[in-house]
Amino acid sequence: MGERILARDFFDRPAPEVAPGLLGRVLRHGPVAVRLTEVEAYGPPGADPASHTYRGRTPRNAVMFGPPGHLYVYFTYGMHYCANLVCLPEGEGSGVLLRAGEVIEGAEIARTRRHRPADAAALTRPGRPLPERDLARGPARLAVALGIRREHDGADCCAGPEREFQILEGEPVDPALVQAGPRTGVSSAADTPWRFWVAGDPTVSPYRRHVPRTRPG
Repeated sequence: MGERILARDFFDRPAPEVAPGLLGRVLRHGPVAVRLTEVEAYGPPGADPASHTYRGRTPRNAVMFGPPGHLYVYFTYGMHYCANLVCLPEGEGSGVLLRAGEVIEGAEIARTRRHRPADAAALTRPGRPLPERDLARGPARLAVALGIRREHDGADCCAGPEREFQILEGEPVDPALVQAGPRTGVSSAADTPWRFWVAGDPTVSPYRRHVPRTRPG
């Protein structure tokens, strides 16, 4: 596995260009490392209605407007965290959601976290069998496996080996194995093909199109 940290310049590009190049890269947090197998790109303000930055900067999304190569962490559905890597120069507001990956180091720690996450709802009942392919299969599971919490919002993944998080070169995926399609569960720009994944990889999450909620009549 390539242990060199990705250069910040790698992220200083539009998210749809960065996203497929992240497949096969490795995000490490302490004893746990995840090889990325599925990601989604989100564009800058005014350009992508599905992006958290579409309407501009807020306290919640401020990190997305910071330097590239940092983690943007947010809480979703009042239950779980999700993590993005910030793209484009400072002030632009774009990023790549980390949707799924393969735990290649620290699998037992990741498995324990699934039953007892630090400050979010448990994703798996204690005692329930948990296949290794499911440890980071989905954005919330990936965040739990890596121990990502709100306090990590803004963490620099490109600064050096002494930092808490590192995004490593890993082994980039053969472009022939990279597939693209609509993003999962978004209600706006639902057909924009900015979800990228490794064809045939068992850790890739199922695609689910957004279904509007209907109120009881």
